[in-house]
Amino acid sequence: MRTIRKLRLTKGTTMCDQDHFEDDRKDYEARGLVTRKQFGIALGAGIAMMLPKVANAATVTESDVTIKTPDGTADCYFVHPATGTAPGVLVWPDIFGLRPAFRQMAKRLAESGYSVLVVNPFYRAQKAPTAATGAATPIAQLMPLAQGLNETTHMTDAKAFIGWLDQQASVAKNRKIGTQGYCMGGPMAFRTSAAMPDRVGAVGSFHGGGLVTPAPNSPHLQASKSKAQFLVAIAANDDSRAPTDKDTLKETFAKANLPAEIEVYTGSAHGWCPPDSGVYNEHLAEKAWSRLLAHYGKALA
Repeated sequence: MRTIRKLRLTKGTTMCDQDHFEDDRKDYEARGLVTRKQFGIALGAGIAMMLPKVANAATVTESDVTIKTPDGTADCYFVHPATGTAPGVLVWPDIFGLRPAFRQMAKRLAESGYSVLVVNPFYRAQKAPTAATGAATPIAQLMPLAQGLNETTHMTDAKAFIGWLDQQASVAKNRKIGTQGYCMGGPMAFRTSAAMPDRVGAVGSFHGGGLVTPAPNSPHLQASKSKAQFLVAIAANDDSRAPTDKDTLKETFAKANLPAEIEVYTGSAHGWCPPDSGVYNEHLAEKAWSRLLAHYGKALA
């Protein structure tokens, strides 16, 4: 039996919508995937599954880096093919922040031919790791960090991080940059495309929270002013709570003449992509991964 992932513990918020710990446990137990005891052991150990290997993987170089921004110095992880140049990709993690799961995801993307920067979005408050027990950390403990970010910080950080990427010898200057966000990182990725419209060519959002709001500065409205192509993967339970968001996104991007693939991933729960998530769904995560590679392969060519 494959190892189960860490599970979510607290009720969600509009920024990072999470199910109850007990609901997750019951679901896993009902499907025969885990016993109550195994669930607790896995959660305490913080075990996460290894991602599938990349065929013909490029040899990569990885490092911890620091990047100056208007508000301080951000600690980040940078990984890229060891030789040549490759399109840059800026990754915005979920509320659990920069951690081993996202390093693993970034390395896999670099092995697929991209120069990848994963940032600590909470650098203003503390260095990574910012979630004491990774994806098992109660959301309530992380909300003060998330609430310290806003439209302005999203925009200024995006400019600083992409500016840094463009200074790196491994980043192809003649190819557009991609950006992808998870959970609260979805709006950040959308706003990155608005902050750097001439540089960002592809945007991916995976179980993004708060993409569509009634506010005039809603991320979906700002993204519609960009020049990017979009991949929006929506969790099934997010769609059940906000069933019109997908239609709003489709209509907005169509009106702006921006290519957009927008899909509800049937059977997925919010947070299904990172391998340390309590609701990680390998089959659907791999589907999202394959769509991301196809998306970048087209938009960043």
